[in-house]
Amino acid sequence: KRTAKPDPIFRNRLVNMVVNRIMKDGKKSLAYQLLYRASIRRVTPNIGVKTRRNKKGSTRKVPIEIGSKQGRALAIRWLLEASKSVRVEISLSN
Repeated sequence: KRTAKPDPIFRNRLVNMVVNRIMKDGKKSLAYQLLYRASIRRVTPNIGVKTRRNKKGSTRKVPIEIGSKQGRALAIRWLLEASKSVRVEISLSN
């Protein structure tokens, strides 16, 4: 049985397996673009929370709609932070 080769960008076999399933007519680069765009689209928030002060001086968190550019920037920032916080442990035992 053949093992899947890792993804050239993230060196992840799971990503390569998903791309191979998405791929149509041998267009692998298009499949990678679709996968990466879809992953960012899934993480992009539509609503954010801002702190507002009322007349009495206490603060409240108020939901506010986020624009597409700001949402995309937040999504990329969150993905990068999450990828930096993940530690990969490799086991060499059989």
